[in-house]
Amino acid sequence: MKALTWQGKRSVSVEEVPDPVIQEPTDAIVRITSTAICGSDLHLYEVLGPYMHKGDVIGHEPMGIVEEVGSGVTNLRKGDRVVIPFNISCGSCYMCKMGLQSQCEVTQVKEKGSGAALFGYSELYGSVPGGQAEYLRVPHADYGPVKVGNELPDDRYLFLSDILPTAWQAVEYADVPAGGTLAVFGLGPVGQFASRIGVHRGFRVIGIDPVSERREMAARHGVETLDLSKTIGDELREMTGGRGPDAVVDAVGMEAHGSPVAGFAHQALGLLPDKLAQKAMETGGVDRLAALHASVDAVRRGGTLSLSGVYGGTASPMPLLTMFDKQLQVRMGQCNVRNWTDAILPLVEDDADPLGVMDLVTHRSGLDGAPALYEKFQKKEDGCIKVVLNPGA
Repeated sequence: MKALTWQGKRSVSVEEVPDPVIQEPTDAIVRITSTAICGSDLHLYEVLGPYMHKGDVIGHEPMGIVEEVGSGVTNLRKGDRVVIPFNISCGSCYMCKMGLQSQCEVTQVKEKGSGAALFGYSELYGSVPGGQAEYLRVPHADYGPVKVGNELPDDRYLFLSDILPTAWQAVEYADVPAGGTLAVFGLGPVGQFASRIGVHRGFRVIGIDPVSERREMAARHGVETLDLSKTIGDELREMTGGRGPDAVVDAVGMEAHGSPVAGFAHQALGLLPDKLAQKAMETGGVDRLAALHASVDAVRRGGTLSLSGVYGGTASPMPLLTMFDKQLQVRMGQCNVRNWTDAILPLVEDDADPLGVMDLVTHRSGLDGAPALYEKFQKKEDGCIKVVLNPGA
C-alpha cells in the first residue's frame, strides 16, 4: 500500500510499504477514506526527529471503512464506517475506567515512561504505524473506534479522531465560570475548535493569533480576535475590566512564535546524533515558551490555565513565583478521546453544525500531495489552517 513516511528532519515522502495484517484477536484493518495533518505532526517533522526512524508511517487523525476484524472484535464488522481515536486504549483498565484513556495501563509505553501508545507518533509512543496511509491496523478495535453513520460526509466526523475532543477537553479543563471570559492563544485547528466550543457554551471568547487568516476564520464563529503582540497581556486586561480573562487555553505548545533561544535549541537538536538529542530533550528545557508565559501573565488571579498545546522539554523554565502568587489552577495532558466522543457526536451530526466542523479544512489532497502540504502547513503559507488527505483520491 501507499503511506506517508518520515525520512528525516523536514522530510516526508510517499512510499510503498507492506499492507497491515491482523496480529491480535482484538485488531481490525481499516481502509482509510480521510486522514488529516495535525499540528502535532509538525513536531515530528522537526523537534521530535530524534525519536523517529526512517520509514516510519505517520499520521494520527484517520477514519475509514472496516475491511477485516479479528476474532475478538464483536462490536464491528466489515463495511462499518469508523473514526479512529489517536490514542490506543483498552477500555477496561483502571485508567480507562477513570476516563483517562490517554494513560491506558495496557498500552502505556513503559520503557519510555510515556502514556498510552499513539498512532504514528515516534518511539516515545510505541512506534505504531500511523494513519496517513491507504490502510491501518487498529489495535484494541473492540473498544477504540467510534462507529458513525453513512449519510454525512467525512468532514462531519473526521475531527473526532483528535482535534475536536482535544479542544473539548481543553475547555472542560479551563473551568470557565458561567458567563465568563475565555482567551485562546493560537487559532490553529485546536484553537479554532476550543474557541467555538467556548462560544457554544455561552462564554465570551477572545482568540489570539499572529496569522490574519486564522483570526478571520475564528471571527466567523463569534470569536473576538487579537493579533499577537508584546503587550497582549495588557490588551486582554483592558478588555476584561483590568483583571484578565477567567481562563486561558494555550493551544500553541512548544513551537510558539517569539522564542528565539528555544528556537535555536530546536535547530541544535537536529545536529546531534539521535541518542544525544534524546538525552538533551529528556533532561533539558527545549520548549518555546512564549505562548505559555503570555498565558500566565494574561489570566486573571485565581483563574485557570488549560494546556492543550504539546510540550517536549523536561526542564523548561516556568514562572512559578507568578503562578503561585496569582493562585492559578493549571490543567493539561493528552486528550482522553473516548471520554468525550459520545458527548460530541450529536453536535457534529446536528444540521446546524454548531461547532463549525464544515468550516475548517482549507487544503485537500491525495497522499501524493502530502509532502508539499506539510511544508505549507508548517510555514503557515497560502492560508493553510487544516489539511485533509484522501488516500483513495
